[in-house]
Amino acid sequence: MVKLLVGHKGSGKTKKMIDLANECIETRNGSIVFINKNHRLMYDLKYRIRVVCMEDYEHITNIDEYIGFIYGIISSDHDIQVIFIDSILKHADVKIDDLEEFLTRLEKISEMYGPEFVVSISADLEELGDYAKKFDILNN
Repeated sequence: MVKLLVGHKGSGKTKKMIDLANECIETRNGSIVFINKNHRLMYDLKYRIRVVCMEDYEHITNIDEYIGFIYGIISSDHDIQVIFIDSILKHADVKIDDLEEFLTRLEKISEMYGPEFVVSISADLEELGDYAKKFDILNN
């Protein structure tokens, strides 16, 4: 399952993600992963949440490499229940035109391997197009 937090910059998506991740670590038995652009949020998340900072992986430059990176994370821990991806449009040169393919691939990964994905997108819902309607929108 893929869930989305959608809205313009400054609309509270990251704060909501942090709250959701911190809540998940208390209510779920498996691992929680939080992928962020930088180290800025590390101290806002509970210590049991695995924080991955994408600026440490600067050679991931497109969605194929990003998806491979996610496969690597999943293969290293088969107990991952939720992967949070904050501000995906700031990672690996992902563009708004790439989102449909990216989110569809995350959906397939979720179906095959089990983790739920929560992805924040700095854009208005109308910019995403009709494909976004098939995903749960958490902030509507």
